[in-house]
Amino acid sequence: MNNRVTVSIVVLSLVLLLFGCGEVKTDESYNKIKEKGKLVLGLDEEYPPMGFRDESGELVGFDIDLAKEVCKRLNIGLELKPIAWDEKERLLGEGEIDCIWNGMSVDNERRESMLVSDSYLLNELLFVVKDNAKYKSMKDLRGATIGVQSGSTVEGALAKSEIYDNITVVKNSSNTKLLDMMGNGELDAVFIDSIFIYYYISEHSKDYYVLPDVLEKEELAIAFRKGDNALCDKVVGTLHEMRNDGTLEKISTDWFGTDVTIIGTGDINNDEDD
Repeated sequence: MNNRVTVSIVVLSLVLLLFGCGEVKTDESYNKIKEKGKLVLGLDEEYPPMGFRDESGELVGFDIDLAKEVCKRLNIGLELKPIAWDEKERLLGEGEIDCIWNGMSVDNERRESMLVSDSYLLNELLFVVKDNAKYKSMKDLRGATIGVQSGSTVEGALAKSEIYDNITVVKNSSNTKLLDMMGNGELDAVFIDSIFIYYYISEHSKDYYVLPDVLEKEELAIAFRKGDNALCDKVVGTLHEMRNDGTLEKISTDWFGTDVTIIGTGDINNDEDD
């Protein structure tokens, strides 16, 4: 066969494979948000300081302030939609929300089921007990009843711990409810995120003791539907702009007293399983 004909056939075959027999597929995820005029953000409304209701019932939080600024710069509205945390993947996949942005930690399972952004914050997983409790380390918790948020990476981390076979685990979708249960004596300890518990203790003046054992460190990120790369890129690109002009540092300092964000700092390891 003529070499020129052979090359032409190969090129045509590649074109058909890449473009689906002439039908070019494009990512319209960001354009759809622009047309809709708003970004629907799914969140756990009981997860301070990332997203929660203040005394007047208004949804506020660190992640909410970040999202408001991003949407302002993109000239789109923001709809905050409280969800059950263990339903987040389903709601995202079915299109009821456009992203999950509420202190969501990253692991390989979530990377498989969702499009995960660059990490923007670090978090630690640890145990909290009442200040007068007999427990001083994780090993002391053998035989204890421990609460954990259902549908969270915290739940999975606890299942991998060395004490898991020697404890009773109680699950609830609300971290606040778990802490109330511990206060009422229904739980001996709660396995929880450092970002949540340190803020909760400072805001509520609770006499809690955080055990020194840190089971895992993890990164927080924003989740989008698989294939919504254009939308993800716009949001992440705007966060990088906020890093460069100092807005990200200001919002973080308002909530945490210092800049705890890591996006744009080079201090991200997206290949590590959290």
